[in-house]
Amino acid sequence: MDTNLRKRIRAGDHGAFAELFDAYARSVYNHAFRLTGEWSTAEDVVSLTFLEAWRLRERLDEEGGSPRPWLLGIATNVTRNLRRATRRHVAAVARLPRDESVRDFADEVADRIDDAAQLALVRTALAELRRAEREVLALCVWSGLDYRAAAEALGVPVGTVRSRLSRARTKLAKYMEPPHQGGQMNGDRGTAVGPTKEGNR
Repeated sequence: MDTNLRKRIRAGDHGAFAELFDAYARSVYNHAFRLTGEWSTAEDVVSLTFLEAWRLRERLDEEGGSPRPWLLGIATNVTRNLRRATRRHVAAVARLPRDESVRDFADEVADRIDDAAQLALVRTALAELRRAEREVLALCVWSGLDYRAAAEALGVPVGTVRSRLSRARTKLAKYMEPPHQGGQMNGDRGTAVGPTKEGNR
């Protein structure tokens, strides 16, 4: 992104912000889906991320390369906030009187999954990771950010990114291991996380 466009975004230029959205909305969406595992929630994250980016536009440095780490950092924070809100909502609903006629959405949700068995395996493995490890994995492995960019997105030291990613990969290799095989996975442990990296824009 050129410096002039960064300056226009900081100044509140709607056209420049539209360019930002067109260039990076898909990347934000992919990142959000990898963190949440839900299409509709990922769409909500995209909307909230760009609303928040607009609100925080003056914090975008005038100088620099791709704003992708900045946007993905915002998306990560938005996802955290949505999770907290969801937990509060679930807790509130649990306190309501039970209605035996409540519709069961399980079948409807299952119908939307193309490869239920594989997705379940991946989600089970990801659930074993700590939140911080999932976030680093999503940024570095799936979104293709380098350590420095991921550190910038999360506001943590580069060394922290390295150690979290190493722990995440080790755990995923263990949990993605087929039941009939013992020992470590063969080949690159990066294959345990499935999707290919997105290109850096």
